[in-house]
Amino acid sequence: MTSTGRRPAPLNALVSAQMSRMPRASTRPELLIRRELHRRGMRYRVNHKLLPGRPDIAFTRAKLAVFIDGCFWHMCPLHGTVPKNNAAWWAAKLQRNVQRDREKDDQLSALGWTVAHFWEHEDPSDVADRVETLWRRERRAPERGTRSPRHV
Repeated sequence: MTSTGRRPAPLNALVSAQMSRMPRASTRPELLIRRELHRRGMRYRVNHKLLPGRPDIAFTRAKLAVFIDGCFWHMCPLHGTVPKNNAAWWAAKLQRNVQRDREKDDQLSALGWTVAHFWEHEDPSDVADRVETLWRRERRAPERGTRSPRHV
């Protein structure tokens, strides 16, 4: 943040325009994973508005919330980068994204939900395999206890 607490002026209008056009939901990785889950007969809700963090994919009966995290926005340890222009502002913003992820994971866990995070670069079929395994386990769970808030 700047000393006034506002977003700094962009140094490059073209880059700023590109960043503002990035989708917030239904990204290509999300669509590929959703398509694979649907092909397997699994039904889910997309961006469930009543849940903390609006999970990308929510299996309401199994109480399983799935997030497909973008490498840039969620600081992937393999592919995450901080822009050189306005680096301090971006570093704080991206750190806040990660902190917010953990907060919403805690909120979902407190509600009895299992939370799973996957990176956008992961193979959609592999992600679908892992989601299906969790989904099958959670559907059979007789009682919901506290689970690890982050499954990576």
